[in-house]
Amino acid sequence: MRDEAVSVRDCIFCKIHRGELPATVVNRADGLLAIEDINAKADVHVLVIPERHIETFRDIGERPEDEAKRMLDFVADTARSVDLDEYRLMIFCGAGAGQTVFHLHCHLLGGEVRGLPR
Repeated sequence: MRDEAVSVRDCIFCKIHRGELPATVVNRADGLLAIEDINAKADVHVLVIPERHIETFRDIGERPEDEAKRMLDFVADTARSVDLDEYRLMIFCGAGAGQTVFHLHCHLLGGEVRGLPR
């Protein structure tokens, strides 16, 4: 395990899924949650988070194939629910790439993007 790894008990996104921490929910489906990012880098900045604790994108292959597809379908549904026709989808994989919370999540960004590479 890398130094960045945290237990499911201590993971901020796991705590949000369990209702232990507040979040502004944008969309919810079986095993998936979309919330507003509290440190928004765009006009619309939503985090899409699977309930199952998966540390990084590199670990997605350990999950059933349909789980990744369901997550991508959920991203598209979430984008529609916040009236985004055009958007960026970003996943940071590892500390060196900028991942700060080690629970797989996608950043759904729409409108003007601030503070990110173009």
